[in-house]
Amino acid sequence: MKKLQNQLKAKTLILTHGDSDGICSAAIAKTAYPDAYVYFTNPISLLDELKLIEYVETLIICDIAIDERHCSELLAVLNEFAEKCNLYYIDHHPLPESCEKEGWFHHDVEACASELTYRLFEDRLDNDMRRIAIYGAIGDFCDNTPHVKNWVKDWDKRGLYFQAGTLTQAILYNGKEYEFKRNLLEPLSKDTIPSNIPGLLELAREAAINEEKIRLFVKENVEILRNSAYIVNTNNSISKAAIYAASYGRREVGIAAEYRERKDTYDLSIRSRGKVDVNRLLRSVAPKFGGSGGGHPFAAGARIPENSLEAFLRAFDTELGKANEVIHNGNQ
Repeated sequence: MKKLQNQLKAKTLILTHGDSDGICSAAIAKTAYPDAYVYFTNPISLLDELKLIEYVETLIICDIAIDERHCSELLAVLNEFAEKCNLYYIDHHPLPESCEKEGWFHHDVEACASELTYRLFEDRLDNDMRRIAIYGAIGDFCDNTPHVKNWVKDWDKRGLYFQAGTLTQAILYNGKEYEFKRNLLEPLSKDTIPSNIPGLLELAREAAINEEKIRLFVKENVEILRNSAYIVNTNNSISKAAIYAASYGRREVGIAAEYRERKDTYDLSIRSRGKVDVNRLLRSVAPKFGGSGGGHPFAAGARIPENSLEAFLRAFDTELGKANEVIHNGNQ
């Protein structure tokens, strides 16, 4: 705890998510504030970590969804920070219904956090840093916005996607190794292309080989329900497994579940290529089984107790069918 408190004493502090969008957002923010310290966190831990901060002049929070269960308390704490420091909360996740936007909250569900961070600090940045925002957008499937499509015109699109793929694959492959992610920030904040960051190409290649193993495993073992398809315990990237579950299960929604022994829970990744808002559906269904969930309309996650997984999957599938029926009837 004391070590954490010491880390959170920086004059300028960036709290960010550990995926490619969060890392690119933090790299852009660090370019705007070169002396900032970057700390990786998540929606569940954010409130407790904010309470450990004793002093900060500028606080930047990137790509961290508002936890619905602690929304009121979190907003109260953040408002206290807004009164005594420069606060920038930059996010693109759907908000809880009870959450009200404050002046310090820079939010847009149509764009990724990397794009929003660049746009917010644009006056402090060289135009070339838009390239880092594009990497984050590609990694978060948010590369179809007007800003990103316009920015892409300034580079060879093929090269951008190669660099973004290299970065995203390496980050996914290294999982929760936060020191590795922190070491990416310095070169990215100086606009170093990912393929020139030592060791990253090798990691991306390993990730590609690993992804092929995931694909083949899911192809052979996917379970199919009426409206969704799922795979359990690939011992690998659940986000990729969920994509392949939808593909090989021939369903609009794919689910991948991985058991976490220390917590007696399953972590789930849900990917949709249909029209149902799986974020909204998850927030309704998961709590009924002692779990929690949320994310984006077409890419979300959940944590479900071990003994409730089967019941949850079937209940979620049923609600998915009902939601699809409502959409279908509405389009008639």
